[in-house]
Amino acid sequence: MPRKKHPKKDIEDALQYAEQHGWVIEVGGSHAWGRMYCPYNDNSCRCGEFCIASIWSTPKSPVNHARQVRRVIDNCTAQRNHNFKE
Repeated sequence: MPRKKHPKKDIEDALQYAEQHGWVIEVGGSHAWGRMYCPYNDNSCRCGEFCIASIWSTPKSPVNHARQVRRVIDNCTAQRNHNFKE
């Protein structure tokens, strides 16, 4: 079953970018719209700091939050190491 779309277009585009890079999006949570999980969650990935990221439903600036989501994906050390091995 496809996941529920995020109401803010910029954030939805960033979530689709995350899915293209293998990240898993789970909708729901106590204070967030959802969370995204790194597919390479391992010990070398910055102590897990960037392996899970919250997705807010109504951020003050949707554009900045979308930029932040993309930055988490692009700065994933485990993904970078995986791409170098290929």
